[in-house]
Amino acid sequence: MAAGATTLMARTPKWKRILLKLSGQAFAGEESFGLCPDTIKALAGEIKEAREAGVDVAVVVGGGNIIRGETAATAGIDRAAADYMGMLATVVNALSLQDALEKMGVDTRVQTAITMAEVAEPFIRRRAIRHIEKGRVVILAAGTGNPYFTTDTAAALRALEIHAEAVLKATNVDGVYDKDPNLHSDAKKLSDIEFMDAINRGLGIMDLTAFTLCMENNLPIVVFDISKRGNLKKVVMGESIGTLVRGKPA
Repeated sequence: MAAGATTLMARTPKWKRILLKLSGQAFAGEESFGLCPDTIKALAGEIKEAREAGVDVAVVVGGGNIIRGETAATAGIDRAAADYMGMLATVVNALSLQDALEKMGVDTRVQTAITMAEVAEPFIRRRAIRHIEKGRVVILAAGTGNPYFTTDTAAALRALEIHAEAVLKATNVDGVYDKDPNLHSDAKKLSDIEFMDAINRGLGIMDLTAFTLCMENNLPIVVFDISKRGNLKKVVMGESIGTLVRGKPA
């Protein structure tokens, strides 16, 4: 019976509900711009596996594969206008991910922080929670709906609003290092780190607004490599993948 209990525990997700943060670049695959259908299909497969493991999944998407508001602003576009352009880019990514998920039989809803009724629902917190309770994957686009805020901040905010238990930040690196591994051959990967330690070291895991929001609400962050098949499911099942950013132990 003890062995059976161990097996049951091993199959129990670490978190019941998670917020997955996908950067815009994740949609471009090996390219620097645009949409890669094969990559989007792979992302959808990862999300489907996590959902089938019994985890509630909401996704916040970036838009950097199409346009970055901050970059556009440096080119001379008004910053607020540039940020709104970036928000629209996230909707393109959200719709592409929805299409891939639904082709796999995963019931999905897209909600946007900017109203565009012809293509998506507006973000309404209670409606989003209800969709999640019904087993649907909810894709949240257009950031917070406000300029000057990143999609990292949107991820932290939405995670708290829908009562997610963790923010999973999907990247193309296998975790957080004590220094830039591209510049330092002796850089060491951190399996876990406390919020304040990460701030004091200046590790730049998320923008400071988003990071502080998570820290103040004791919402853990996991930084992991989404490009490796099966990693998302491994993370939600509690395997030591990537880097866990957390508060101080109780």
